[in-house]
Amino acid sequence: MGTPSQALSFVDAHVHFWDPAHLEYPWLGGTPAIAGPHLPGDLLAEAGARAPEAVVFVQAECDRGRFLEEAAWVASLGEGRLAGIVAFAPMNRGPATQEAIARLAREPLVRGVRHNVQDDPDPRLCRRPEFVDGVRRLGEASLTFDLCLRASQLPLIAELISDCPATQFVLDHAAKPEIRHGALDPWRAGIDAVARQPNVVCKLSGLLTEAAPGAGVEALRPYAAHVLDRFGPDRVLFGSDWPVLKLASSYGAWLDMARALVEPLAPAAQRAIFSGTARRVYRLS
Repeated sequence: MGTPSQALSFVDAHVHFWDPAHLEYPWLGGTPAIAGPHLPGDLLAEAGARAPEAVVFVQAECDRGRFLEEAAWVASLGEGRLAGIVAFAPMNRGPATQEAIARLAREPLVRGVRHNVQDDPDPRLCRRPEFVDGVRRLGEASLTFDLCLRASQLPLIAELISDCPATQFVLDHAAKPEIRHGALDPWRAGIDAVARQPNVVCKLSGLLTEAAPGAGVEALRPYAAHVLDRFGPDRVLFGSDWPVLKLASSYGAWLDMARALVEPLAPAAQRAIFSGTARRVYRLS
């Protein structure tokens, strides 16, 4: 029992970088507070002495027609802490999906793919046969699939995971529970259905942006506790969701909260959450 030193090195398994002068990000028009460039140097400047030892970049929803450019641009930034990339690729386009997966699998830093489904106009997108086939092909290519969705979509996602047993899934932001409303159900049942399947892990990330402004660690604790109970520390990994995190918190404040949320666990379990799980799942050097 006990908390590791705050100076302990860790992996941040969920960061974004963007520069609207280089690629277009349509969604940033609705979030002016973070609409400017956010590059590796900006993250390191904000985190200071508490910067992560390694980061995983997750696609930032640029113009989807330029997803290969986004992955190449991030790889070209030359930041030594960049250990892996989760790129976008369309999962539902048949031969075009196969070509995208093949190209991304040849990129040295690409470890996985994310096709964001949380706001897709087709509520059953993840159950369409062509989408399921695309996700299965990720497993064949040894690429993970990050899941960005809302809590109400968990039952459908549980079916997708079951249909793709050879693909490693990563559930982003604990499926965005409605923390600002204090709603635990039916999110808990959805988490239970997903966690019963061995080929999925869950990120301890994104919780503050789902909470009411100014929320403290106690508002997050029931959600983190349920994730930790159902997945166990070897299937949970820390992420900041920076710079989206800036809409709710500083980097250091979220790191302190995440440390507090796992404080009751043994040191080995905490090391798994803050480093080991990410390194194993994303195959980081």
